[in-house]
Amino acid sequence: MARILIVGGYGAFGGRVAERLAREDWLEIVITGRTETKAKQAAAVLALKAAARIQTAQLAAETTDAEQVRRLAPDIVINASGPFQHLGYGLARATIAAGAHYIDLADARAHVRDFHILDRAARHAGVLAVAGASSVPALTAAVIDDLRPRFARLRSLVYGISPGNSFDPGPATTASILNGLGRPFPIPFAGGTKTVYGWQGLCRRRLPKLGRRLFGYCEVPDLDLFPARYPGLETVRFYAGTEVPLFHLSLWLLSWPCRFGLLPRPERLAESLLWLKRRLSWLGSDRGGMFMTLAGNGPDGKETRIDWCLLAGCGHGPYVPAIASVIVAKKLARGELATRGAMACQGLFSLAEFMDEVKDLDIRAAAD
Repeated sequence: MARILIVGGYGAFGGRVAERLAREDWLEIVITGRTETKAKQAAAVLALKAAARIQTAQLAAETTDAEQVRRLAPDIVINASGPFQHLGYGLARATIAAGAHYIDLADARAHVRDFHILDRAARHAGVLAVAGASSVPALTAAVIDDLRPRFARLRSLVYGISPGNSFDPGPATTASILNGLGRPFPIPFAGGTKTVYGWQGLCRRRLPKLGRRLFGYCEVPDLDLFPARYPGLETVRFYAGTEVPLFHLSLWLLSWPCRFGLLPRPERLAESLLWLKRRLSWLGSDRGGMFMTLAGNGPDGKETRIDWCLLAGCGHGPYVPAIASVIVAKKLARGELATRGAMACQGLFSLAEFMDEVKDLDIRAAAD
């Protein structure tokens, strides 16, 4: 029986990771976080329908050392605590030193890009340490890997994510979103680089069955990882959006004073804006989506474009960022992943494996 410790196992995404893994009767799940009371409450609810053995412990990602991890004796540690922009690699280092595999759900650009600095330690310990087991870059890489054979040369990726308004991101995720408003960052563009600003570049995109939604630039690890992974790729643009235009335009408007230094700490507005969003949750729906447009040259040399789209209904969208860690954890627990070292979560599972994992959910994907 494999023992999996989930840090932040009662949060927006960690709770869903725990729920999915708890369906397996050959696993032992330990729900942990900064507050053991919350962990126990979540575990009590989970245990009502869990096949796995459920336990709890108190463990804070930012202060944990190797001895604390050893005492809990996990085979695998999943870090879903986030946000990862300023979290560092403390828990990853502690997990590696304790001889356990490590997986996190980070989508912070620098965190995932630089995670390979732990590679030597992970190889020496004989474990796999993975950053970015989330929608980006894990799922996006799986989609590209699936569609890449249809191109002789892949030149451009334009893609984005828009959750349904029923999703409650919580204060930490809200603060992370606000922290990116108006922030400059480089993107690969036409073979060079271009500076864009968080939540600017306002555009509208039609998603099948969801209608038109607004999007703006968002910084993700893919911007660094994909040009290296896919030779010939010249342009990578990632967008994020909200279902309700009022909310998206509010973020866009706030991005301007942030860009010019007039609102230096927008994350301080997180609690207030989250309170407002919760009061206006009725404005939207429980349907979210993700689109990817791949462009380049086909095997015959002709211009080729593929539009891929994922649609999630019934409030199942928030499972999407959680599924990559579930797949990787189960493959490690079964002994199906021989890879060792520290790396971004790319190429560790296929799109078919992802879709098989969500077949019981209202999550569908198609390409044309």
